[in-house]
Amino acid sequence: MLYLDTAATTPVRREVLEAMWPYLTGEFGNPSSHHQLGERAAHAVQAARATVAEQLGCRPSEVVFTSGGTEADNLAIKGIALGDPRGRHLVTTRIEHEAVRESADYLKRLHGFDVTELPVDGEGRVSPEDLERALRPDTTLVSIQHANNEIGTVQPIRELVAVARAAGVPMHSDAVQSADALEVGLASLGVDAVSIAGHKLGAPKGTGALAVRGSLPLEPLLHGGGQERGRRSGTENVAGVVGLATALALTSLERGQKARVSEARDVIIDGVLARVPGAVLTGSREHRLPANASFCFPGTSGEAVLLELEGRGIVCSSGSACAAGSDEPSPVLLALGIAPEVAQTAVRFTLPAEITLTQADSIVDRVVDAVAAVGGLRAR
Repeated sequence: MLYLDTAATTPVRREVLEAMWPYLTGEFGNPSSHHQLGERAAHAVQAARATVAEQLGCRPSEVVFTSGGTEADNLAIKGIALGDPRGRHLVTTRIEHEAVRESADYLKRLHGFDVTELPVDGEGRVSPEDLERALRPDTTLVSIQHANNEIGTVQPIRELVAVARAAGVPMHSDAVQSADALEVGLASLGVDAVSIAGHKLGAPKGTGALAVRGSLPLEPLLHGGGQERGRRSGTENVAGVVGLATALALTSLERGQKARVSEARDVIIDGVLARVPGAVLTGSREHRLPANASFCFPGTSGEAVLLELEGRGIVCSSGSACAAGSDEPSPVLLALGIAPEVAQTAVRFTLPAEITLTQADSIVDRVVDAVAAVGGLRAR
């Protein structure tokens, strides 16, 4: 069985589990407790915070540990927008993750915000010129993802940041999908806030972080004991943050190996486009995550192709795991100008780090057979 759904989640790495194990067993103290067990737990959280800060290009005091990417996105968008009293206008895009889009909708419905969703081109890229036209004197935040979870397109973040900065508007980027392959620090991207999730990096589900510049006001979503410098109350998940820090550090060391994954991705893209009649690559060919190969197969059913592939030993998806089970075509694909009936034929392959070129050739063969089988059934 080949697992080709790493955009949905990744297995916990052995090194991560080993780093976490003491804090799941004997070192079970509460970091807020003023005794030796609690102080050791607090030290572990501090060490993890320093590691995450180093990887995200910020000060330890600018790291907020969360329960995952969804909470990090919610905290960034609601927290920054509500913490800035100068206006009620938010700019984002039509292809953001649901955590961003629904946070923006919440601000619109309950707090009177005006939300501008920027269009994208046929490859899923945002134009800096469109962002410049959208900014207003009352704009409080721009939130544009670093890379898309469905189509793998990487945005021109530094160009977009330059536009926002010229207008004096802070910018957040959801880097949940890109942190395993690309630099996502505040300094490297130039943004004011960035979200990550541990389970995309080999850490457990339920771990994440938001890096946010200390100069930005941040209204907390959770109130209580005042943990995380008052920005996210709740007893810290000590084992989880240790695991997140370990995974992020390992990921940083291994980013240089992603060239091999890119080669395998290109073998799959070239092979599928050459051998599957009518296959359409979704997203940008040039500006693309190393592990992402996503297609539409017009004239088929995406769900049927997925079932055929699983029968042939390949586990993959039709797009965002958060939208699994929906009968509606993907808003991301619709935003690219893809027809609804074609969007419902989408299949996404996201590759593990250990993928080989031999496996990539085998994947192409199985995709060819699966699409042909589904097409044959529909023709009957």
